[in-house]
Amino acid sequence: MLRKGTRAAREYIIITFGLLLYVLGINQFMLPAAIVGGGVSGVGALFYYAAGIPVSYTYLAVNVALVVVAFIVLGRNFGVKTIYGIAAITFLLHLLPVAQEPHVSDPLLGAIITGILTGAGIGIAFTQGGSAGGTDIVAMIITKYRNVSVGRVFLYCDLIIIGSSFLLYHSIEKVVYGYIIMGMFSYCVDMVLSGNKQSVQVFIFSSRYEAIANRITAEQHRGVTILNATGWYTKQDRKLLMILARRSEANNIYRIVKEEDSQAFISVGSVMGVFGQGFDNIKVSKKIDPTTLVKKAVKKVTGT
Repeated sequence: MLRKGTRAAREYIIITFGLLLYVLGINQFMLPAAIVGGGVSGVGALFYYAAGIPVSYTYLAVNVALVVVAFIVLGRNFGVKTIYGIAAITFLLHLLPVAQEPHVSDPLLGAIITGILTGAGIGIAFTQGGSAGGTDIVAMIITKYRNVSVGRVFLYCDLIIIGSSFLLYHSIEKVVYGYIIMGMFSYCVDMVLSGNKQSVQVFIFSSRYEAIANRITAEQHRGVTILNATGWYTKQDRKLLMILARRSEANNIYRIVKEEDSQAFISVGSVMGVFGQGFDNIKVSKKIDPTTLVKKAVKKVTGT
């Protein structure tokens, strides 16, 4: 019981740290530069620039309605952390003052820093099951049922929000800076969430393939496939090892190969995805018959 409580406390501490980075990016870099980012904070920025309404007010008002969705679709545990995230960000937005002047003179650099801080912060919160509400809820719902990166969902959701800043400023530059924030944000979220999950495909050419294969299997607990290959230059038959592993495991594989055969030839390539035992689960969408969907809707309305 104590261990469970300690783990929960650790999760909330990490979530809070991530949300603090998020708010620092907004109050210290985005708002002073008069740039509109994505998400509910971007909506709040629009009201802040147009009417002087604090971002925290808009942020809280919009997210209250979305909490219900978090409870119904994503489960009670995620809903609790969503409420915590919304409350924490609202409090931090009030607590941390908005910088009166931009910390950097170059708006491009300010946009990049904003994207890094907000993206890394939300990514850190996501690793512990947390959320900042808003488009985060939409992203988590979609990625729960579809094999789509969280960052890509943010990209699609934020296009309209950032583009609408043109109606306020009538400046293409402001819109472009907003899209730079969006791109950096999405990239950083993906890096934090999937950095350790990225996979590599390793090909190893070595005369000591048996020793290398045995060690990789025993020490890294990764399967090794031995393929028959022919060196066209030497016309000699050789064995080729193929290994699929996480990127974080690649250095250990290199070390094993070097210890067994310093003259081995290694080819490493990134792969889009690896699904199956020891890697990711396959997520596919279920096709819904439109006729069945209409019948269910009619039955629900009429009660028959």
